[in-house]
Amino acid sequence: MTKPATFCTQANALLRKNLTYQKRNMKTNLQLVMFPVILCVLLVVLQYVVDNELDKIFDNSKCKKNTQGQDVDVDVDVDGKVQYSDANLFATCAIPKPPEWPPLLQIPAPRYRAVQTDLLPFPDLPDESSRGLGFVSCPVTFLFTATNFSFAHSLFGNMFTPFTIENITSVKLGFAMNVLGTDKPPGISNFLEPAFSSGLTLYYLQNQCYTLVPPFLISATPVLQDIICVQGLRLWRNSSSEINNEIYKGYRRGNTQRQTNEIVAAFDLLNSNSNRFNVSIWYNSTYEGSGFIGPTKLVRIPRSVNLISNTYLQSVIGPGAKILFDFVKEMPKSETKYRIDIASLMGGLFFTWVILQLFPVALTSLVYEKQQKLRIMMKMHGLGDGAYWMISYLYFLALSVIYMLCFVIFGSLIGLKFFILNDYSIQFVFYFIYVNLQVSLAFLVATMFSNVKTATVTAYIVVFGTGLLGGYLFQSFVQSTSFPRGWIIVMEFYPGFALYRGLYEFAQFAFAGDGMRWEDLSNSTNGMKEVLIITFVEWIVVLFVAYYIDRGSGRNPLFFLSRFQEKLPSSTRKPTFQKQGSKVLVQMEKHDVNQEREKVEQLILVPNIDYAIVCDDVKKVYPGRGGSPEKIAVRGLSLAVPQGECFGMLGPNGAGKTSFISMMIGLTKPSAGMAYVQGLDIRTEMDGIYTQMGVCPQHDLLWESLTGREHLLFYGRLKNLKGSALTQAVEESLKSLNIFHGGVADKQAGSYSGGMKRRLSVAISLIGDPRVVYMDEPSTGLDPASRNSLWNVLKRAKQDRAIILTTHSMEEAEVLCDRLGIFVNGGLQCIGNPNELKSRYGGTYVLTMTTSSDHEKDVENMVHQLSPNVKKIYHLSGTQKFELPKEEVRIADVFRAVENAKRQFPISAWGLADTTLEDVFIKVAHEAEASIPLS
Repeated sequence: MTKPATFCTQANALLRKNLTYQKRNMKTNLQLVMFPVILCVLLVVLQYVVDNELDKIFDNSKCKKNTQGQDVDVDVDVDGKVQYSDANLFATCAIPKPPEWPPLLQIPAPRYRAVQTDLLPFPDLPDESSRGLGFVSCPVTFLFTATNFSFAHSLFGNMFTPFTIENITSVKLGFAMNVLGTDKPPGISNFLEPAFSSGLTLYYLQNQCYTLVPPFLISATPVLQDIICVQGLRLWRNSSSEINNEIYKGYRRGNTQRQTNEIVAAFDLLNSNSNRFNVSIWYNSTYEGSGFIGPTKLVRIPRSVNLISNTYLQSVIGPGAKILFDFVKEMPKSETKYRIDIASLMGGLFFTWVILQLFPVALTSLVYEKQQKLRIMMKMHGLGDGAYWMISYLYFLALSVIYMLCFVIFGSLIGLKFFILNDYSIQFVFYFIYVNLQVSLAFLVATMFSNVKTATVTAYIVVFGTGLLGGYLFQSFVQSTSFPRGWIIVMEFYPGFALYRGLYEFAQFAFAGDGMRWEDLSNSTNGMKEVLIITFVEWIVVLFVAYYIDRGSGRNPLFFLSRFQEKLPSSTRKPTFQKQGSKVLVQMEKHDVNQEREKVEQLILVPNIDYAIVCDDVKKVYPGRGGSPEKIAVRGLSLAVPQGECFGMLGPNGAGKTSFISMMIGLTKPSAGMAYVQGLDIRTEMDGIYTQMGVCPQHDLLWESLTGREHLLFYGRLKNLKGSALTQAVEESLKSLNIFHGGVADKQAGSYSGGMKRRLSVAISLIGDPRVVYMDEPSTGLDPASRNSLWNVLKRAKQDRAIILTTHSMEEAEVLCDRLGIFVNGGLQCIGNPNELKSRYGGTYVLTMTTSSDHEKDVENMVHQLSPNVKKIYHLSGTQKFELPKEEVRIADVFRAVENAKRQFPISAWGLADTTLEDVFIKVAHEAEASIPLS
């Protein structure tokens, strides 16, 4: 016997098998890699189509040129009109001299301005009815606080300069001297000021409103503007926290229509005095309007800064002192093309699908091994859990990393900004952590499925459902300023949403044209940092939980403490009673079965290394379901099998043979009793037993895409065979079981016939010289020649190992088995070698005679003359069978009686046969099933 394979040997065997399996599935792998490639190509084509359409909308040929061929300024021509016929052209035309726009203060629309409410019952706020005064506009509110109240109060008294008609004679000077505002949201640049582009009303702020201002014309726009006075309230608050609370309660939070109380601005002068100017300014960020589809809008803060600065300057120097704020102006720009990055715009959804495609691949592979029982087959031939987990995990991780590298490299090569602009190191960290989490999730979810089709459908529903929910629900929550950030973090604990959030952040930074850098992770609006933390922690937790569940499958949740449990002694046995309904069945053991039980009891007390398998009162009970009673599959089986013996188990279907084998090979746990293999307990030491065990299961457990030779090489390596010894063992196995000739050994197992698969399963069970072998109906489906070849192999194999074999072939049992046990209703009915059983249960001759129906009585009379204890066992249309006791009848007497009978009546046919093993089997089975219940 070879030594058990080391961890490295097991890992090497599984790795080689996986690589070979992967090579066989090259077509599938190419299809998998082509999915992101096709998607990237689709995005490029879509980008090309969108760019062409944008060029039609933003046609730079419409940009007007002067006589020298240069772009004209964005200014009025001699007729006082804008040079551009289409406002869209501001985005793409060259603007060497941008317009100068008057600085404005951003004020709330009348329906949003601060008033007294139940939530904000400040008495100095305007009454709520002021919102409906029509032309006389509702006041707007400024809040201020400071350490020095008297200084701050005197300072804010001079905030607004009286507005006079004379000031309008010079528009630029008039706007610089006075404070004007608008409730129109700002744009993303100052090439075109929205407040002056559509003839909207402007507001000028005063302490009190007395004067109406007629409409006037502003240069750079042909539209007459209306100006309405609005009162600016300056209200004192006791502290900055009080201001912050009032601002928060009145904040509009996006475009909600609920009642709000917005202020224009708030100022905290802190410790300012006549020698020190120190101020904090609050502003309303609602108007930023930042979103996924475009850059952040401008915010009209400079006018607030100028307003408080002028107020301070006038309080210190005098009313004549002013810092004039003449205009705001955009930087000049050259002619550009208007472009929308489709990959960044749609990448969150599409790329989520691309990455999640790896999840069904890993999940279905793991469930396939579970469904086909390949995992347990590998384990039964010595593959440890540690080696399986390490190689399988690294195998799927390597596939994922290669997949993602191909995805990122190809996306970069074709110029997708999503990949090019964002820092590759951040992308690598994010993708690496997530694919690790995804592989761990596949191992965890695989424990919940036993069917590949169900797992596949579920996985793809998760893939596409996650993408759609992320794109149309989760993204809206992320973009909303009103949705609590804490709930977004909670949602990101679902790995699919964490993936979407990370891709969303990449897409947003790429769309803005800057790309993400490591320093951007400290930005409070960037969710990448929290995503990396969440996915990393989940990776570790999910990996641990998946391994824990896999190791403890079918065990007590505290299975890892089993090594500290004491082994319980074998229980004192009593007569076995089984209750069924109101009746009790008394199980009477035969003398040979009782002898076997006594031998087992002795071996438990005094172990003997010559006995490879010792089963001590092993029971298996399946619990009832749906109101049905529990099913007793094995009823207290005691059995001892020494080295060099082939023990055959005979029994009808459903007798419990396969249940017994399943317990011995670790597929199920015994309900009671103990069993030892090579001195190791099957309840707690199966890992050690697996290294010395070979199994030929009832159904062939093979990889369809691996060849017969590759199967034997893999299992040979698990048995610690190496080099020339491995090659020789494989060749001998192939030849001995007739799988070598005609190139069959190098054909994929999926193309094998049922008999060839059966022979390969037998070869797998014997390779590596295991000390104990279990064979569940090994010759099923074999032709006579292959069956004889198999029998010869097993005859040689049983010389130095213990074999337990189940079969329905009496011929096979007689040829191979040293001892037989007939198993009925979950228990052994008899045990012994074939000749003993035939002698014990078949001490009769069987006389068969066929005559006409008129002479049936004559035949009976003749037979009863041979022996008074004769027994008729068959009668049909003149054919009768009789059992003749051997101790009362001689064969010569039978022949003589038949010859005499032929002279008296015609006999069509007759025969005399000794008892066969099949007769014994039928007799024992019928007797066991005919047990009389006692009430």
